[in-house]
Amino acid sequence: MMFNDVIDLKLEDGDAIYYPGIFSKIQADSYFNILTNQLTWQQDSITLFGKTYLQPRLTALYANNSNPYSYSNIIMQPKPFSKSLLEIKEKVDTLSEVDFTSCLANLYRNGSDSNGWHADNEKELGDQPVIASVSFGAERYFHLKHRTKKTLKHKIKLEHGSLLLMKGTTQEHWLHQIPKTKKEIGQRINLTFRIIV
Repeated sequence: MMFNDVIDLKLEDGDAIYYPGIFSKIQADSYFNILTNQLTWQQDSITLFGKTYLQPRLTALYANNSNPYSYSNIIMQPKPFSKSLLEIKEKVDTLSEVDFTSCLANLYRNGSDSNGWHADNEKELGDQPVIASVSFGAERYFHLKHRTKKTLKHKIKLEHGSLLLMKGTTQEHWLHQIPKTKKEIGQRINLTFRIIV
């Protein structure tokens, strides 16, 4: 599969590649509607600095196994992959040459929903995890910053039907976030495929 407009973010101490339009607009619209309505979305509480809040987005975990996933003191149990998720995963597996086992889905309902600075470096993801992030729905900006080299920052707009692939030492050296926005903005679904061991 060849994509002419692939963007290599050329991260120092990392490896991130952006593939716009891996799904056509018709495919992306269809998957967005199916996933919005068919995934079992939940809103977990998260405790930061001794205070408990509702996470500012909805999540769902799917997998081809029963391995739980834990982050920020939340433990999620997976449901079996749906037909649509398997179709999407097949395309992502082919492009990335990785056989992903799990998918953490995020639903951002509006511009107030967000995901703070973090790395996908939980121990069950193993060393140098590969994270494939597929976006459907409203475009949102994805920010990256180096953990120690404060001048190294990136920002990329994640478009409807696109894939961002992060691998190598990216999670070791970089943090990423989806910040809040005051813009009137629609819903966005983000599927993060990963291998949970």
